[in-house]
Amino acid sequence: MEQRAAQIRVAIVNDYEVVVAGLAAMLLPHVDRVLVVEIDTGLPVISDVDVILYDTFGQVQGDGVDLQDLVRGGDAKVLVYSWNTQPDLVDRSLAQGAHGYVSKSFSAEDLVRAVEAVAGGELVRPGPEPVAVQPPGRWPGKEHGLSMREAEVLALIAQGLSNQEIADRSYLSINSVKTYIRTAYRKIDVSRRSQAVAWGMTHGLSPEQLRVVDPAAH
Repeated sequence: MEQRAAQIRVAIVNDYEVVVAGLAAMLLPHVDRVLVVEIDTGLPVISDVDVILYDTFGQVQGDGVDLQDLVRGGDAKVLVYSWNTQPDLVDRSLAQGAHGYVSKSFSAEDLVRAVEAVAGGELVRPGPEPVAVQPPGRWPGKEHGLSMREAEVLALIAQGLSNQEIADRSYLSINSVKTYIRTAYRKIDVSRRSQAVAWGMTHGLSPEQLRVVDPAAH
């Protein structure tokens, strides 16, 4: 397909294939405005993209994000895409060098507008959260009834993190982490952590191979 001059070139960054595929599918109807040129399959185009859309599912958040590693020496702007929009977390991410931060409650149209704003040099922050919204896109475990937050906590368990490490990494209270664990365990019918790890490893909650950028592209 021939690229139009107005298209913004986007790379989607996350270690879970279902997550990047879901985001790419979400943006596809808007291909006249945004063109996804890289996902987690390691296509060697990272230096040429305008915006890196960083999905935080199962990932480091806040000031723990190595934005320089995401950009890999290019001039792309980073837009964080997360369900966790606590003001202090947003502030940490922007202070670390992100150019925007949006909620996963955004519709595809809202997300495209945010990408366009960031590409145009605007600093984007999340607005008020809609009430009782079902986030768009896909995530591991969605087909088994897991909410995005329950799935992410299970993904972090599958990575071997303790409850406290999950709380620290996700910027949640330890009580919130325990609540998500309890509700997730009920939905997947397990009662022990070892069972949850085994379930996660067989249901897409272990990260895919980390994204690789071809050095020849630089």
